Amino acid sequence: MTSSEASAQRIPPFVSLGSARSVAGPFSVPGRGGIHPKQVSTLGTSSLVSRETTSAGRTNIIDAIDDSSPIARELAHETKRRERLMGRKLPRPEKTRIFTVSNQKGGVGKTTTTVNIAAALAAAGLNVLVIDIDPQGNASTALGIEHHADVDSIYDVLINDVALADVVAQCPDIDKLICAPATIHLAGAEIELVSLVAREQRLRRAIDVYAKTREKNGEERLDYIFIDCPPSLGLLTVNAFCAANEVLIPIQCEYYALEGLSQLLKNIEMIQKHLNADLVVSTILLTMYDGRTNLAAQVAAEVRTHFPDQVLSAVVPRSVRISEAPSYQQTVMTYDPSSSGALSYLEAAAEIAER
Repeated sequence: MTSSEASAQRIPPFVSLGSARSVAGPFSVPGRGGIHPKQVSTLGTSSLVSRETTSAGRTNIIDAIDDSSPIARELAHETKRRERLMGRKLPRPEKTRIFTVSNQKGGVGKTTTTVNIAAALAAAGLNVLVIDIDPQGNASTALGIEHHADVDSIYDVLINDVALADVVAQCPDIDKLICAPATIHLAGAEIELVSLVAREQRLRRAIDVYAKTREKNGEERLDYIFIDCPPSLGLLTVNAFCAANEVLIPIQCEYYALEGLSQLLKNIEMIQKHLNADLVVSTILLTMYDGRTNLAAQVAAEVRTHFPDQVLSAVVPRSVRISEAPSYQQTVMTYDPSSSGALSYLEAAAEIAER
């Protein structure tokens, strides 16, 4: 797939992502490891018809699925989950909700969670901004935003007082999603921030000014802002905590993640005391869940015991599709909307919006 072809793809509406057609799995995503349309005939016409047609002429896949095998049970379970999402309209928040997606431990799915939840909410018709303050710029890559050294980025906003409105770029795949990209210059930003006035509040002020600019220009208010943080507690992450009113913590279902969580909560408590009293840990999302292992189940149970109100019911499984999507400069929502990973992030987005 060429980059132009990838950019040309449009994410279907939120309601259609829960439709029966997406349940067909590989059939709906030809050329991506699924069954090629020419092979469909070998599967038997009668079986396809019986799964998609009822006497009333409407789709009723759940009744037709034989759940006598583990694979069939899993398919039936996913189908029911999609049916619950089908036709659901997500409410607009009363005011802009600003999330900092943070975890000091690396590799837990911060960037993946940021871009996919943002994509799911934007696909539902909500206005979403992603701010990438990780020098690696992976969120910018996943959203198809240029972030080479010559591009104006969030670095220029923090250090050179460039307006956020001059930095944000439109995501090519999703109409309601915009992104403030990160460049490699951010790697040295923390040293440069040390000597600046109000260094912890610079991102917050830039967001406030951008909100007023949108209102002045007659643009719709932003519904959600997601700030993707680096895996550290430097001045970049502190800026994100000061700018946000909610913290979303992705937790990998492994033991080390629990150790990192306790330290992160202590740091957030310090921010609450000294810099941002309105900051709350509102959401915890379990990622990279492998249901075949006892460890994943134990970690999930431990986290749910200690944070019953914060942990989302949705759990993101380990998924090859989620890992493949960034190589096409896409989120999994556009790369393979029928995958289990896309379904899990849709559920997580809906749960966040309805809280």
